[in-house]
Amino acid sequence: MAVHALTRRLRQATFPHVFRSLSIFRISTLPSISPRSPPGYHQLRHSLSVAFRRTPCDYSQSSHLSCLRFFSIQIFGHPIVFPERQAAETDSRESTVIELLKHVALLPTEAEAMESLKSSGIVPNGDLVYSVVWTLREEWRLAFLSFKWGDEWGCIDEKVLSLMTWVLGSHGKFSIAWCLIRDSHRSSVNTRQAMLVMIDRYAAANNPTKAIWTFHVMEKFRTAPDEEAYCALLTALCKNGNIEEAEEFMFLNKKLFPLETESFNIILNGWSNVTVDVLEAKRIWREMSRCCITPNATSYTHMISCFSKVSNLFDSLRLYDEMKKRGWVPGLEVYNSLIYVLTRENCFSKALKMLEKLKEAGLQPNHATYDSMIHPLCEAKRLDEARAVLSSMIGDNIQPTIETYHSFLEVTDFEGTLEVLSIMRKAGVGPTGDTFLLILEKFFKLSQVENALRIWVEMRQYEIVPVAAHYLKVVHGLATSGYLIKAKEIYSEMRARGFLDDPKLKKMLYRTARRKKDKRERHAGEDDSGAGVNIKKGTKSR
Repeated sequence: MAVHALTRRLRQATFPHVFRSLSIFRISTLPSISPRSPPGYHQLRHSLSVAFRRTPCDYSQSSHLSCLRFFSIQIFGHPIVFPERQAAETDSRESTVIELLKHVALLPTEAEAMESLKSSGIVPNGDLVYSVVWTLREEWRLAFLSFKWGDEWGCIDEKVLSLMTWVLGSHGKFSIAWCLIRDSHRSSVNTRQAMLVMIDRYAAANNPTKAIWTFHVMEKFRTAPDEEAYCALLTALCKNGNIEEAEEFMFLNKKLFPLETESFNIILNGWSNVTVDVLEAKRIWREMSRCCITPNATSYTHMISCFSKVSNLFDSLRLYDEMKKRGWVPGLEVYNSLIYVLTRENCFSKALKMLEKLKEAGLQPNHATYDSMIHPLCEAKRLDEARAVLSSMIGDNIQPTIETYHSFLEVTDFEGTLEVLSIMRKAGVGPTGDTFLLILEKFFKLSQVENALRIWVEMRQYEIVPVAAHYLKVVHGLATSGYLIKAKEIYSEMRARGFLDDPKLKKMLYRTARRKKDKRERHAGEDDSGAGVNIKKGTKSR
């Protein structure tokens, strides 16, 4: 078993021991749980692999732009159409309703708030409620008030219910979400999509037990846990790193859901593109053969992606040839993977030939194709070749993304950094707050504190307002570099702007200050003692 898998097991030790009970995984022994039971947890996270994606990093750790996410690849063919991907029709009354909701939310009771909404004269429809809930998705209480208002007018349908479930689940309000599902079920609203959203939100909250439990109780709401729901569960678990649980669930329920290429591909993709565990991916590949499951084009795509991410050029090309011999046509993701691994392994000329082969196959390169060359070239400090690829990219009418420019920002000096930032602004592609986090991290890692402070000032020129992550990154970098006075000054500015105190960082600031003070006092005492000895010795000598 891979080391990371054992580590994850230790982290999951806080979950109930029933997690490993077969009754949780087997459909044949459904747990006797009422739909009223309200589970709970929290956290929103959706993470498909995006080329060179940067997220705000913890100030205390030096996160490097991993080469494991070098190209865009559609990891999961998820059957759920998530609410954030649906485009609600705009309604001219939306802004008015939002302001009204913020006003009535200040009233003492919910009854008064609902009465005030009724007396406003606005008659909502399903699209308006959906649009308002989506706009207020970060403020779940206001979104929930909007939902209840729509419910009063009878305009809650499956789409609105699914969105509200997603919002509540993303904020960890699973108990309220279950109440909505139960009430909607009693009102004859189809709750199938909402149940699938619950499965996804539980998995995103790192609670696979409840995700599996939700799958089991679907039939209590007259919703059969069919093949689509089964694949949705496996996908949600794998997408959020619970691949062992998904694999175990698949094998334990193979009598009701026979083992097929699609379900194996979901597990294979989890090991290949989520955790990038080559040993586990190879094991699943062998398991497919043992179970007489024939790999298809998607299977090969996942394995080639996995091998390329760990710079295994030989096996990447071997599977590519094997794929074609078996009659499967390589897609754009396969070519992107091969282009990346060829470039990374110093076969840039062959990577360019692979690009030509891609075009000859009738495929159109995208920004991920060029990023697959630009990123490893920048990592190898081959900036001239990277710039040539960027020019070719623009020549092919492919707009560079913010991740493309981030690859250059990872390795450029101060002047080069300013030049890239200027190009980004002219192209209308950032820079964003994440861009400056990346730059600050780079200069602090290189011990170029002065350049980091210059970038800190430069942020204002690009109308980037520092958030807590920026302050924490700068304060931590200054403190660890010995610039305590400046670190305390910026930390005080952070607190004055209303950001929360950080006990860990505060402790580090003042502990370091005390340590330096004690060191100075100790040295001063030694100097005084030494001076006395010298005088005495000098007196004797004279």
